[in-house]
Amino acid sequence: MPTICLNIVKFMKRRPRIGLTMRLDIETRRFYLGRDYCEALEAFGAIPFHICLIPDRNYIAEALQNLDGILLPGSNTDVEPFSYGEEPHPKLGRVIPEKDETDLLILAETENLKIPVLAICFGMQILNVFRGGTLYQDIESQIPNCIKHEQGIPQVRNSHSIKIKENSFLSRLITNGNNNENIRVNSSHHQAIKKVGNNLKATAWAKDGVVECIEDTQKDRFNFGVQWHPELSWKTDELSKNIFETYVEQCTNYAKEKK
Repeated sequence: MPTICLNIVKFMKRRPRIGLTMRLDIETRRFYLGRDYCEALEAFGAIPFHICLIPDRNYIAEALQNLDGILLPGSNTDVEPFSYGEEPHPKLGRVIPEKDETDLLILAETENLKIPVLAICFGMQILNVFRGGTLYQDIESQIPNCIKHEQGIPQVRNSHSIKIKENSFLSRLITNGNNNENIRVNSSHHQAIKKVGNNLKATAWAKDGVVECIEDTQKDRFNFGVQWHPELSWKTDELSKNIFETYVEQCTNYAKEKK
């Protein structure tokens, strides 16, 4: 575990508790989630908790009462286009209502409780839609001269570069002499942000203009979304490591302020 995280845990009565929404396999009726998210959170000093895809407001409110953070993970499904006022595109992928509805209810509760949110890939897209934003339903057919955003295996490979906005929160996570010209990320998505949602701002883009990061503009909120998968690359990629380290620090501070 990184030294800074060990020091945080040392002075806490308990480690920060972070909830993650799961996925649903329609064929087997099983909830599931890849191990990488939880392993990354635990490595930086947090205790991960799975949240079932049960779109019930009371269940969600109870589930979040004792949590210090929410991580909205990626998904192999697409966001329901009706939720942002569009008809389904011919290349829209599978939509699972329980996934969308649960994530949206959780985001509503995080607004009430001001819980820190880290949103990854699908998670960033649903965060944007929750805030009134829209999506490109299929990058390849809707964005001219786009680069390849579905890199395939190995998913951990950093396959394309991004341009990061100066003086953004993301820019402050760049270390070891890196700059905006040599930051590369992995990529496993076919949808992307079109219109940025309310009280959010885009702070990183691929060379084709696809939004790669969004940040909350409100000083009392931590909503941070990335289109790539730092849970796959935190062991080898400095920026991805810093994302998890900083997010767990945010959750630690939130836990202290709750007392």
